[in-house]
Amino acid sequence: MRFSGKRVLVTGSTRGIGRATAQAFVAEGARVVVHGRTTKAAQKAAEEVGAVAGVGIDVASAAGCEGLVSTAVKTLGGLDILINNAGIWYSAKTEDLDEAAYDEMMDANVKSVFFCTKASLPELRRNRGSIVNLASESGVMGQHGAVVYCATKAAILNMTRAMALEYAPEIRVNCVSPGTVDTDMVRLDIASADDPEARLAAMAAYAPLRRMAKPEEIAAGILYLSSPEAAYVTGTSLSIDGGTTAGH
Repeated sequence: MRFSGKRVLVTGSTRGIGRATAQAFVAEGARVVVHGRTTKAAQKAAEEVGAVAGVGIDVASAAGCEGLVSTAVKTLGGLDILINNAGIWYSAKTEDLDEAAYDEMMDANVKSVFFCTKASLPELRRNRGSIVNLASESGVMGQHGAVVYCATKAAILNMTRAMALEYAPEIRVNCVSPGTVDTDMVRLDIASADDPEARLAAMAAYAPLRRMAKPEEIAAGILYLSSPEAAYVTGTSLSIDGGTTAGH
């Protein structure tokens, strides 16, 4: 029970990596607020994972981030750990991406991290807390048809480093960079392919370990970086990608 009594906010936690992370924190004694875009989805997920509450709000704006953090702090009576997991992904060639789609991805993936963090700083400084941001293997290397997504994740990587320097020694800031994870979002992408079986096989074969990650495996890395075992770890990125960024 490494997190007994700890107060945790996990953004984007109604499904996938975020949900697995929220569930893992609850299992280790934390009091958790689950977040999603809609109140219905957030409250349902919170009930299912045993969280204290579920909050539905769009974190693609500074006001949304401030509202979420304020609600979480009031609900939990403080905040010790912030997990910036919320984000979106879709593949589109540069010629097919308009300004609205560009802004949508930047706001969801980058602005949410910055402004949720900003709103959390007073509590996290007071409690000598921890932040874990979700980056990606796509922030380390390029990905065909994902120029803007790659840019957002690279931004998170360097934001993490800068935040770690600025907020030390009171707050530790790290990030996790997953490879392809077997989530419902990825499964929808596979199902939409012309040949779903071939798409699944290609995704599994891409990593040297020849499979996709499970959400629980990414959650385990997030909990490690949030835990006392990582008390001397800040400003780093933990790659959980099956070896994809080691080279091809």
